[in-house]
Amino acid sequence: MINFVPIFPLALVVYPGEELNLHIFEPRYKELITECFAEAKPFGIPTVLEDGLAESGTMVEITEIVQVYEDGRMDIKTRGIRVFQVLELIESIPDKLFSGAIVTYPNNDTNTKPFVSFKILDSIYVLHRLLNVTKNFNKKVTDIMSYDMAHHAGLSLKEEYEILCLFKEEQRLEYLRRHLEKVIPVITGMEQLKEKIIINGSFKKLKGYNLN
Repeated sequence: MINFVPIFPLALVVYPGEELNLHIFEPRYKELITECFAEAKPFGIPTVLEDGLAESGTMVEITEIVQVYEDGRMDIKTRGIRVFQVLELIESIPDKLFSGAIVTYPNNDTNTKPFVSFKILDSIYVLHRLLNVTKNFNKKVTDIMSYDMAHHAGLSLKEEYEILCLFKEEQRLEYLRRHLEKVIPVITGMEQLKEKIIINGSFKKLKGYNLN
């Protein structure tokens, strides 16, 4: 399936099923949101990386316009629907301030794999304990998938985007597993180093070694 969609490029990754709150203030995006909400149609958020606009992104639907300010700014709630790939960028649309794109939708496996995801989730909780943070996924454990965990695994924007470009759940989970397998020992080592520094800064009571 190929079609035209309005786009709102952002330097972030949105995953299918993810809820995203946005503050809209640029005129072109105020126009985009107003039109999409009035016509009950989604828009695309392609990811912006360091080297420019990426080829993939996620279609999102507007679930609520929370507030409209006197100057036209808006606070809105959106939810990711599905991943798209840009075939052609349409930078100028007649009588519109915003841009668009011709996109296609790759086949994407979004079936949960509980046996594997349980293990990944355990590793994420280990990471969170090391970092002294907490996260409630607000889902049954059996319903949690890679997209739910990706933003909470300490990935860079580029790495989050790489997960977006994987279209099998097993591949996404394996990506997370390998990442956590690398990062947890690093964080553990940093914590041990921090404890060592703290101890070395304290007064010590030591018993000398008797050479006689």
